[in-house]
Amino acid sequence: MSKTNPMETPMKTSISRRTLLKGTGAVLAGAAFSTRVLADAPAPEPVTPALIEAARKEGQVIYYTSTDLPVAEKLAKAFEAKYSGIAVRVERTGAERVFQRIGQEYSSNIHAVDVVNSSDAAHFIVWKRDGILAPYVPEEVAKFYPAEHRDIDGQFASFRVWLSIIAYNTNLVKAEDAPKSFADLLDPKWKGKIVKAHPGYSGTIMTATYQMQRDLGWTFFEQLAKQNIMQVQSSADPPKKLDLGERAVMADGNEYNIFQMKEAGRPVAPVYASEGSPLIIGPNGIFKDAPHPNAAKLFQSFSLGREAQQMIIDVGGLRSVHAQATEKAGRRPLKEIKTMKDDAAAVEKEGESIKARYTKIFRV
Repeated sequence: MSKTNPMETPMKTSISRRTLLKGTGAVLAGAAFSTRVLADAPAPEPVTPALIEAARKEGQVIYYTSTDLPVAEKLAKAFEAKYSGIAVRVERTGAERVFQRIGQEYSSNIHAVDVVNSSDAAHFIVWKRDGILAPYVPEEVAKFYPAEHRDIDGQFASFRVWLSIIAYNTNLVKAEDAPKSFADLLDPKWKGKIVKAHPGYSGTIMTATYQMQRDLGWTFFEQLAKQNIMQVQSSADPPKKLDLGERAVMADGNEYNIFQMKEAGRPVAPVYASEGSPLIIGPNGIFKDAPHPNAAKLFQSFSLGREAQQMIIDVGGLRSVHAQATEKAGRRPLKEIKTMKDDAAAVEKEGESIKARYTKIFRV
């Protein structure tokens, strides 16, 4: 398996997010995939010996993903162990970079990607509108996924669900002193002690920033910027800085990284803000011009199946909407957490302005 550097220099592109997103009239609100109907969803497909054999003849699948690299690689290794002879090439970078890369490749008639995962669900609205996703409904998606987590035309489904949360280093902060809300992060005692990620790199943070500015206002970010924030790129980076003790508190970042670290005995603890934690949905989809179409179908079926979904919960710290997947003991169940409302259609419309305003406020 090969991989890209998750901290690579942002790619320069003449294709802006706004240009690529312009004109979409689709709506993706709450946790629901509610896109305009292009055709009836195809019949659900089971994994058959014929599909496995065809996938083995292709020999590999190319997976572009914004999932944290260790989690993506564990998924890939589990697939390779189950289906010998088919290699998974993981290409991991931030969601906004994944989107740019695919836009650049397709504008140059390069079709390199088979399956994609993005932490910015608005990307799937665009790819569907542009007609470049392949309809494919794995049997388990039809049986075990809520309707709001599968595209009505069968072009994508929720591979992972998680939160962007506050967290703290337990060696540096006592539980009783830890922030309990986003408003608490504005206390002068946290000046120079906070780390956060960037919406221009991370789809998780793009989605979280939209929800937070909608619910808390841009004034919150203007005040937060006065706290001498350590600015990083990926949503996986704040938990790492926390674990290393480089900062005491993170203002945003992946809940699943905090779960992984905490359960490994690292000095971190999650905080679910009283205002609500941003809810993030990361779908998976296959491209029509995938170079390995059968391997892509097999990988999509595996990724959205119970085995892989339970693995991303147990090992990856993620959440799943698969009806047969169960939450791991010791973690707060999602149903008990106050969350902010996801609205990918709004992120689609406002993405460029969000990045511009954020950059101006934080000067990064």
